Amino acid sequence: MNNFLAALTLGAGYNSALVAIGATCLGVAAGVGGTFLFLRKRALVSDAVAHSTLPGVGLAFIIMVMLGGEGRSLAGLLLGSAASAFVGLLAVSWITERTRLAEDAAIGAVLSVFFGVGVVLLTVIQTMSSGRQAGLESFLLGSTAGMLFSDAVVIAVGGAATALATVLMRRPMTIVAFDPDYARSIGIDVPRIDLLMMALVMAVTVIGLKIVGLILIVAMLIIPPVAARFWTDRSSNVIWIAGLIGGSSGFVGSAISASAPALPTGPIVVLVCAAIFFVSLLAAPDRGVLAAVLRHRAFQRRVHRRQGLLALSRGEPIHDVMTLRVLSGEGLIRADGVATETGRSAAARAARDERRWDVARSLYQDTSLPGRYDGLTAIDTVLTRDEIAAIDREIGGPAALDIKGAS
Repeated sequence: MNNFLAALTLGAGYNSALVAIGATCLGVAAGVGGTFLFLRKRALVSDAVAHSTLPGVGLAFIIMVMLGGEGRSLAGLLLGSAASAFVGLLAVSWITERTRLAEDAAIGAVLSVFFGVGVVLLTVIQTMSSGRQAGLESFLLGSTAGMLFSDAVVIAVGGAATALATVLMRRPMTIVAFDPDYARSIGIDVPRIDLLMMALVMAVTVIGLKIVGLILIVAMLIIPPVAARFWTDRSSNVIWIAGLIGGSSGFVGSAISASAPALPTGPIVVLVCAAIFFVSLLAAPDRGVLAAVLRHRAFQRRVHRRQGLLALSRGEPIHDVMTLRVLSGEGLIRADGVATETGRSAAARAARDERRWDVARSLYQDTSLPGRYDGLTAIDTVLTRDEIAAIDREIGGPAALDIKGAS
């Protein structure tokens, strides 16, 4: 625990602090940038972009070695992966636009071919005299061991620039994500905005290779906006919440990894992000599972209460255990099932409301009123006082109803 707290306060060492800063910036960029992929319903594109980076990493290493360099320069490797990812992105777009294949089929073809080429190149590199200790396989799952200050600067600056570009262009990207046809009608270049979205995702993918790797970066792009969606219905809020979730996952995940050195940073960051998703899934106030369960139970109680009161008003016996429990809990019936004074009054009101609805449905047949009756909504929340007075005149006034069989 002490080690974890030290890592949270950036006191666990120089390398741990670098990793924490880089992972936080990456998480914010991934959450913000991935939001528009999620809203555009193109989450799988991030998978194609991520897998397309591997050939670029291998080619960049080979080229740098051929030019007399060491081949492990992070900037050079990221530049190669960006070029390769861009080619993969163009391939997906070309296949989708020029053939009859759907986008998911194009993505599957591109990511499998590019990933296969990348694995072949990594195998070739291991046979090179200067490549035996290249360690490029760490780009698959990420590796932060021995991260240099220059590496952290590249990741932090790249993540911050990507997040800033996403925020600045959020309005046209939001419009395109929700309604491309409307975007075209107001003069927005939809293909260019789509390309911008993909470019931002590509940038996040490239800068995230060092920390989480090309396989796990997809999770960082998708999980934060999906989790954020549980907490709000506004797209503008989804962007900020997704960025917060991504950044928190990066920071906390890197702290956990630093406090237990045997744990890899990238997978831990993704697991923290997944944990936040499950908490959101369960505990979000409006869209979470627990909130849905509570709403369903409240609805059931309303149904049992209404049906129980109507049964009391008609003098019918109540056999349903849940109905008896609801009415008894509210003091509407005694232990022997007989209505209390409060229960008789509530039953009379329920019966009167039901009769009002019957008359209203016949009076307003040419309106949407019949479709608004659900058997639970009180009519005085739907119609005006004058309209209810007219209905009461039809049924003989608002006098209280007698309850048959009440004692």
